[in-house]
Amino acid sequence: METPSLSTGADLLVRTLLAADIDTCFANPGTSEMHLVAAIDRAPGMRAVLGLFEGVVTGAADGYARLTEKPAATLLHLGPGLANGLANLHNARKAGTPVLNVVGDHAVRHLQYDAPLASDIDSLAGAMSHWVGRAQTPDAVATRTAEAIAATQGTPGHIATLILPADSAWGLTTTSPALCRNAEVKEPAAIDIETAGAALRKYGSRALLLLGGKALRARSIAEAFAVAEASGCRVAAPGSNARMERGGGLPEVPRIPYPVDAALAFLAEVDCIVLMGAPTPVAFFAYPDKPSVLIPERCRVVKAVAPGVDPQTAMAALASFCAPRGQQLRRAPQEAVIAPSGPLTADSIAQALAHTLPENAIVVDESVTSGRSIYATMSRSGPFTLLGNMGGSIGFGMPVALGAAVACPDRRVLAMVGDGSAFYTEQALWSLARESANATVVIFANHNYAILQGEWRNTGAGPSGKAARDMLTLDRPRADWVSIARGHGVEAERVVDAAALTQALARSYASSGPRLIEVLMA
Repeated sequence: METPSLSTGADLLVRTLLAADIDTCFANPGTSEMHLVAAIDRAPGMRAVLGLFEGVVTGAADGYARLTEKPAATLLHLGPGLANGLANLHNARKAGTPVLNVVGDHAVRHLQYDAPLASDIDSLAGAMSHWVGRAQTPDAVATRTAEAIAATQGTPGHIATLILPADSAWGLTTTSPALCRNAEVKEPAAIDIETAGAALRKYGSRALLLLGGKALRARSIAEAFAVAEASGCRVAAPGSNARMERGGGLPEVPRIPYPVDAALAFLAEVDCIVLMGAPTPVAFFAYPDKPSVLIPERCRVVKAVAPGVDPQTAMAALASFCAPRGQQLRRAPQEAVIAPSGPLTADSIAQALAHTLPENAIVVDESVTSGRSIYATMSRSGPFTLLGNMGGSIGFGMPVALGAAVACPDRRVLAMVGDGSAFYTEQALWSLARESANATVVIFANHNYAILQGEWRNTGAGPSGKAARDMLTLDRPRADWVSIARGHGVEAERVVDAAALTQALARSYASSGPRLIEVLMA
């Protein structure tokens, strides 16, 4: 009889991940994770991507999983390391991204001494995780890892956090890797589809089909417009979306505007809204004398997608119900975007981006204020994938671009980032250089928290004095993003007019590896 082979708990964890096709780990390890580092080193099928800050690690995992549609793993150091990554885990949670965090902890016997890095990891994890568990012994590692993987599955995806004490990682076990059960696939209920279709037909032009989640893939968008043609309804998307296919002649899906007054005007004539994987539209924040819910009080709300149902499947079913002969993926002829010249304006920047964008690019949008006017023009580009920040926590753009580039090395990534946001996770530049990631980072440098200046006015906080202005500007001192990028190993240049931006973008796309372009806004 063959004697079971011994392995460490850390080895068992890595082998269980690999058995579930989780083969990439974004990591920022410490002392308590050294045996996990050794286990990854012994596993040739596992790729490790180092981030210098945990917010880069968790954001990269988000970007990777959005493109691969399988869980991304992170390796984080104790409670403080997890806490550093929570902001981008918040964004991943709101986007429905499957992420599995492995967080090291002190050895079980050491916890009683309340060492300096001891903390309540379970409570920290619970704030952003759908599932939190511990593997208290080496023999428990395989089962708990499989449970964590299973917890990430479903529609939408979920965040799971597995806490691994150091002695569970270094301890020996004869346990075999556990297999993860697959999530149950739920079909859309016929009554939900029939109710949605009947409502769209009844309300016609005063109905809105609001697409979210996987209903924003190319085929589903075409099906939505076939439904609109058959019923007379409008089609739209929320202001920000986890992943959206655009360009290449695909029908343009307008987004609900961010400013409350503009959103209220956009939705003013809607008597019925059919939610196809999207939530009921609400304002990002509360404002004096303005509503939180953006649809009219009279508006009927119909949810076409029950929890656990794939919006793509539901959209296909609705198209079959409303427009059985009009579901072809039809792309309109593309109107060429002329290369711009002259000063940098919202329009000229949008033209430069649309004119140069490579086909099948991945665009990560954290341009905040500058990006709102870019959206419509970029629909005239070739086909591309747009990743948006659904959680609103800034420091999203460059880490997500890193993860997207790791996931799809054959596609160019364009990250559009405001300078205020870029400060939060500028360490991602180092990882982009280390991984030779094919990413172009465009920093819109207006040296202001422009969005907060707008929010100051919207909230009616009053006239601003010196202290307020100092908290809403970034011009003392002015950051030099070219120097910052080069200091992290990324080639960079600064542009001051539209022609220079167009040329810089073209150069970046023609090269391999990362490039940064600082767009000096007036």
